[in-house]
Amino acid sequence: MKITLIAAAAENNALGKDNDLVWHLPDDFKRFKKLTSHHHIIMGRKTFESFPKPLPNRTHIVITRKSDYDAGEHIIVVNSIEEAIKTVVDDENPYIIGGGEIYKLGMEFATHIELTRVHGTFEADAFFPEIDDDTWELLEESYHPKDEKHDYAFTYLTYAKR
Repeated sequence: MKITLIAAAAENNALGKDNDLVWHLPDDFKRFKKLTSHHHIIMGRKTFESFPKPLPNRTHIVITRKSDYDAGEHIIVVNSIEEAIKTVVDDENPYIIGGGEIYKLGMEFATHIELTRVHGTFEADAFFPEIDDDTWELLEESYHPKDEKHDYAFTYLTYAKR
């Protein structure tokens, strides 16, 4: 099974602040939707709660320490990253979508990383883990300049575990 971490992180690995993103990149949202649609998405409770509603065409798996957490209908709730991965059925490529703690836990299980590197540094309270060059090989990169819809330039980076 291919397990992919997918994130947008700044040059200082900032992911977000106060349970929200600190930038708005429409093309990155489109890419996220294209890659994750019709797959399982694994996330922490705070990430799940940051959505106005569950994301369409995806199976949501929420990791929480709360034993009585009710995420609503059709949402799978588990208590560990291991349990989340075991829950995935009929999907050869689930995505781990955050937040910071879940990415740290997911690094050892992940086989791939789809990272949008946002060119800038930001104040944040959630961070993406460091990508170790000895463990991860960069397969692809694609630069997207700043433009009228994007306040920051960014680069799509695809990594595979060595």
